[in-house]
Amino acid sequence: MSWIDRVRKSIPFIAKRETPDNLWHKCPGCGQMVFVKEYEENQSVCPRCDHHGRIGPDARFNQLFDGGVYTLLPMPAVREDPLKFRDSKRYTDRIKAARAATGEQDALINAKGLIEGKKAVVGVQDFAFMGGSMGMGVGAAFVAGAEAAIAERCAYVIFTAAGGARMQEGILSLMQMPKTTVAIEMLREAGLPYIVVLTDPTTGGVTASYAMLGDIQIAEPGALIGFAGQRVIEQTIREKLPPGFQRAEYLLEHGMVDMVTHRHKLRETLATLVDYLVPEPA
Repeated sequence: MSWIDRVRKSIPFIAKRETPDNLWHKCPGCGQMVFVKEYEENQSVCPRCDHHGRIGPDARFNQLFDGGVYTLLPMPAVREDPLKFRDSKRYTDRIKAARAATGEQDALINAKGLIEGKKAVVGVQDFAFMGGSMGMGVGAAFVAGAEAAIAERCAYVIFTAAGGARMQEGILSLMQMPKTTVAIEMLREAGLPYIVVLTDPTTGGVTASYAMLGDIQIAEPGALIGFAGQRVIEQTIREKLPPGFQRAEYLLEHGMVDMVTHRHKLRETLATLVDYLVPEPA
């Protein structure tokens, strides 16, 4: 045995402590490390730079509804993989992977409950489910949410977050644009408000349809909102776009949204709007 081995074996080493990998969250806005517990208690808003992180339906419903009590609406059944699409993977395999990762059936989930004592149906798109892409399932869920709001005589609030239409469903995904527009018209004929909350990111065919048809358009701070990407626009018009282009604050300044509301004040704001816009029962 060499002297190095003898010295090494004579030193009492302390066993390395195992540290969980999920204690810290790196903020995409400022790059700082934040305790996950502190981050979640702050409604997934960075306490250093105020960056609004992306959240899914469960977190959103718990933040909005009184006492975190709500009832999920059943997902409408739609035909899966109608085009038998395959690229590097089968479309059915991508759907299974997204369902396993998120625990959701599709990218839009509806729930009903009370927001400061006022009834509301709330739909939330989850960007984690295939980029929140709009396919037949999202279109059917949107219509179901609107119909539930009409049946309950309450507002329909939609939180958008999407990269656009779902390419694996081709023209069938684009057909959801007029379909959701008809559902919005049903709400208006019933005299009920349709409120849109634009979150990061809201782009593509979703922006070109139900995301921009609200009676009230709200955006979260810093949310990316647009149709085509900034690089595509710059290459098309051959000009440099202004700073902050397609961000919530820029759209507010140019009249495309009605207000930019911090997540901490969103529940209070929605309750006020619902109370003001929903007609009193006869």
